[in-house]
Amino acid sequence: MQKRTLGHSNIKVAPLMFGGNVFGWTLDEAKSFEILDAFVAAGFDFIDTADVYSRFIPGNQGGESETILGKWMKARGNRSQVILSTKVGMDMGDGQQGLSKAYIFKAVENSLRRLQTDYIDLYQAHLDDENTPLTETLDAFDQLIKQGKVRVIGASNYTPERLEEALQVSKDNHLAAYQSLQPLYNLYDRAAYEDGLQAVCQKHGLGVIPYFSLASGFLTGKYRSPADFKNSSRGEMTKRYLDARGLRILAALDAVAKDKKTTPAVIALAWLMACPTITAPIASATSLPQLQELIRATEMSLDQAAIELLNQASTS
Repeated sequence: MQKRTLGHSNIKVAPLMFGGNVFGWTLDEAKSFEILDAFVAAGFDFIDTADVYSRFIPGNQGGESETILGKWMKARGNRSQVILSTKVGMDMGDGQQGLSKAYIFKAVENSLRRLQTDYIDLYQAHLDDENTPLTETLDAFDQLIKQGKVRVIGASNYTPERLEEALQVSKDNHLAAYQSLQPLYNLYDRAAYEDGLQAVCQKHGLGVIPYFSLASGFLTGKYRSPADFKNSSRGEMTKRYLDARGLRILAALDAVAKDKKTTPAVIALAWLMACPTITAPIASATSLPQLQELIRATEMSLDQAAIELLNQASTS
C-alpha cells in the first residue's frame, strides 16, 4: 500500500481514512472494536473522530466516539501504530464551542483524556469561528504543537477566503499552519470544493481528507426511491440526493461497477482516490463486509473512460 504525505508534515497516511462518527452511534463498543481490529489488520492506520461525536444522538453528550477509540487503543496497546485525528469547535453544549484559545486548551485536555493518549496526530478546527481572531486560534494550536500535545493541525468547513487568510496569518506571525483540509466532497457534492477550496489546497500543498465521501450512503446505491429511506438512521441526511442528477450519478456508478465487477461504493471511493488533490477520503463501515468494500476501493484503478463517464454524470 502506497502511503501519502499529509501536507508538508512528516506524517504518512494510508489512502483511506476511517470515519469514527459511527462509534457510539450505529456501532456499540464491542462492534467498534471488531471493525477497528479488522481495519488495522488490513494495513490501514488513519482514523478520524471529533469531540462532538455523537452528541447529535438523543441521550448522548458528545465524546462517545473518542472514548471508544481510547479504550480500544489502550486494550490493543497500538497507539503508536495509529494516525489519530480529532476535531474541536462544534457545540458541545453549555456554551462550549468555538476556537478561542481558552476553549481550545480546555477541549484538547478533554479529548486527550477520552482518547487515553498524550498526543493527537492531527488536530482540526471543526468549524470556522469568525468571532475569534485567526491569530488567537492559530497561536493556541502553535502552543499545543510546541507542548507536544499535537503533531500537526488542519481545518474543516472553511471557505476558500478564510482558509487562505488563515494560512497567511500563520506565515506572517510565524505560527503553525494548517496542513490539511477536511471538506465536503463526493461525486454529488462537488462544487464547494472544486470552485475555490481545491485551488487553495493546491497552491499551499495541503492534504485533503473529504468527508461524506459516499454522500451519507447514497452513492452505495442503497437509496433509489423514497421507500428506501424507511428505518434508516441516515435517511434525513440522504433524501436530498434523490433527484434527477442523483439518479444519473447512480446509473453511471452502476455501469462502471458492472464493467469492473464490483460495487457502486467501491467505484465512488476509487473516483475520489483518483483525484490528484485528494490525500485520503473518509468513509465508515458498520459491518465487516462493508469494511471489505472500503478496502477494495484502495485496490481499484479507474481508467480515463470510467473517470470521464462519472465526471459527466455528476456535472451540475
